[in-house]
Amino acid sequence: MQTPPRVLTVAGSDSGGGAGIQADLKTMLALGTHGMSVLTAVTAQNSLGVQGAWELPVEAVRAQFRSVVDDIGVQAVKTGMLSSAALVETVAELLAELTVPVVIDPVGVSKHGDALLAASALDAVRSKLLPTATVATPNLDEVTQLTGIRVHTADGMRRAADAILACGPRWVLIKGGHLPSDAADAAGDAVDLLTDGSQEHWLRAPRHDNRHTHGTGCTLASALAARLAQGTPSRRPPRRRRSTSPAPSRPASGWARASDPSTTGGGCTAGTDHGAGADRGASRGYRSQGGFPEQWQKPAHRGGPAS
Repeated sequence: MQTPPRVLTVAGSDSGGGAGIQADLKTMLALGTHGMSVLTAVTAQNSLGVQGAWELPVEAVRAQFRSVVDDIGVQAVKTGMLSSAALVETVAELLAELTVPVVIDPVGVSKHGDALLAASALDAVRSKLLPTATVATPNLDEVTQLTGIRVHTADGMRRAADAILACGPRWVLIKGGHLPSDAADAAGDAVDLLTDGSQEHWLRAPRHDNRHTHGTGCTLASALAARLAQGTPSRRPPRRRRSTSPAPSRPASGWARASDPSTTGGGCTAGTDHGAGADRGASRGYRSQGGFPEQWQKPAHRGGPAS
């Protein structure tokens, strides 16, 4: 029997099961990969909000990571809730050792508006974590939190993407679900922007009147990591994806991870407004023309088979 691709999530636990580690592992399994986890925090939360959060010691996070990576091996990594500067710096240091795709979901607040990232950790996210990313997946509130830029129109998403790319990720997916329907698209669609600064892929889909959006960011980032671990070629789109026309301006230089973190992030703008609101984006299913860009091909396997 063929060993499934191995994907690691580094994130917090959601006791309600809708987001965090729980959502990540369910998504990875649904997409045919073997999900593994490094727990960074434990939260008490339900449909009403977050009642409590407890960060795990840095030593526990490092030990979990080494235990999985050094024995089982990974083919992609996804990060989520990293609540303190110490955790962000530790995880960034660990990720910098890897040569596999990394999806960074810069979680800042919960759906209910509860802060999940300390203000003191923002500099570490910008200067240390984002440069390790193959792709970063901020929503518009997280863009504001990290860069101070407020996006009110679909055109403003380009400026947001440039600001995040200046921090060092290879690609960025700006999620536009927080835009009002009349500002996002003439047809009222939800609009996301995937770009590396050269190629642009505008992803559009009808909005659905649905308040149950808890965990959508975790699910999306985990799905990206799973597909990257599988090496989804551009000629074979993931299921249920249709595409808008991409608008590349010139060929990209390769799928590779961001460049050396020590040489990136110099143009990254420090945020001046940390009042990011709750996750309120409409649920949606992307239209995607050709799956992932060709540059996102699977690298060589790392480590032994999953046990």
